[in-house]
Amino acid sequence: MDHSKHVRLSPDELTPSLLEGATIYGADDHKLGHVNHVHGSGTASQVIIDVGGFLGIGAKPVAVSVTELDFMRDEQGSVHAVTTWTKEQLEAMPEHRHHH
Repeated sequence: MDHSKHVRLSPDELTPSLLEGATIYGADDHKLGHVNHVHGSGTASQVIIDVGGFLGIGAKPVAVSVTELDFMRDEQGSVHAVTTWTKEQLEAMPEHRHHH
């Protein structure tokens, strides 16, 4: 997939409703996982990514800053993100635990 032609989201568009469910692509254009949920909005938000697994089964949630991800829309208008990380790097991160 050629992401260079995709339109980047503006900081105002970095909202949970838009980002949740977005697929994350790694440096080699492999699917790394998808956005589980987002804390906050705009450039200060934290994105919780489910890494690996299939449809949430066996996936590991990790928290990353939204600034580490390049969110954009493809030709069909669906939101996705590109990162320079590899799946191995994300899987090595500490697991994000929900605070109850």
